[in-house]
Amino acid sequence: MVDSSTAGSPTADSPTADSASLSEALQLPSGSRVLVTGATGFTGAVLVRKLVKQGLEVVAIARPTSNIKQFEGLPIKWIKGDVFDADLIEQAVAGVNYIFHMVTPFREAKSPDQGYYNVHVLSTQLLAKAALQQPDFKRLVHVSTIGVHGHIAHPPADETYPMSPGDIYQDTKLEGEKWIKSFGEETGLPVAIVRPAGIYGPGEKRLLKIYKMVAKGWVPAIGNGSNLLHFIHVDDLTDCFLLTATHPQAIGETFICGSERAITLREMVSLIGEYYGKSIKFIQLPAAPLFALADFCELVFRPLGIEPPIYRRRLAFYTKDRSFNTSKARDLLGFKPRHSDQEGLKEMAQWYLDQQWISL
Repeated sequence: MVDSSTAGSPTADSPTADSASLSEALQLPSGSRVLVTGATGFTGAVLVRKLVKQGLEVVAIARPTSNIKQFEGLPIKWIKGDVFDADLIEQAVAGVNYIFHMVTPFREAKSPDQGYYNVHVLSTQLLAKAALQQPDFKRLVHVSTIGVHGHIAHPPADETYPMSPGDIYQDTKLEGEKWIKSFGEETGLPVAIVRPAGIYGPGEKRLLKIYKMVAKGWVPAIGNGSNLLHFIHVDDLTDCFLLTATHPQAIGETFICGSERAITLREMVSLIGEYYGKSIKFIQLPAAPLFALADFCELVFRPLGIEPPIYRRRLAFYTKDRSFNTSKARDLLGFKPRHSDQEGLKEMAQWYLDQQWISL
């Protein structure tokens, strides 16, 4: 939360002061025109609703095939097309004051490499160049990923930790991030970069497989389940985006946005198992043969346009350490997550039950 020490106001430690200062810090100027890429995605949808609630003029780019029914009744100007279409970008950016650039192709091992480049790099270049031409442009918040760091050999890592992307998704994310940072420094375009940790919250489906396995009482583990996972609740992450867009010290900076600490896979599974009332058995699997099998499957299936049954990115969840020092966002921006992983992961456990995606 953002600290407040205004004389005559409630103390900074009081909920009233915290709530008031946080709300003010997250508010974009009235009358602002805001462009969001990736608005129909899990995180984008949460952000768009917050922007609409603030009474801002919201423009969103969506693929022609995107389902926007969930936004019916909301005053959003939709522009349908590819985010790497130069003419579309010129139209979308006209008169815009803020851009939240978070669009990403769905991560499938069968996806073509050019698609990742177009979305992560080419679209970034087009947006930045168009934003530079807007007379009252305020901030471009570029959303990257902690994946650009790869495995963290000496946790926790901060924003300066060496880069070691592990696949084309992360490679192109890093390329786009490097380009926009350099472009901002060279031209004066006000840019801020956010690298989110693993995003979760009601509506997120990528962790559903883990929850389903816990509900059945068993989970695979490559090793002993002690690898570190770093998460961030979608509500906190979108608050971080807004704070990064408004805080004067965010310009030119890169921030890792995550919970206050990482947790192990075993801790995560235990939390979910406790909520579901399940005693969990870890099925230990050897790493080397599985990675060799994953390499073989990707080599054979990807050229055929078929999703491999096993691939490296999925195995990384069970083997890589992702643990980060998030003090920069706290110290420079005053950001502090309001959702603990303990509460948030259990919230998701109940949400999956409510949706009848999991039965006990």
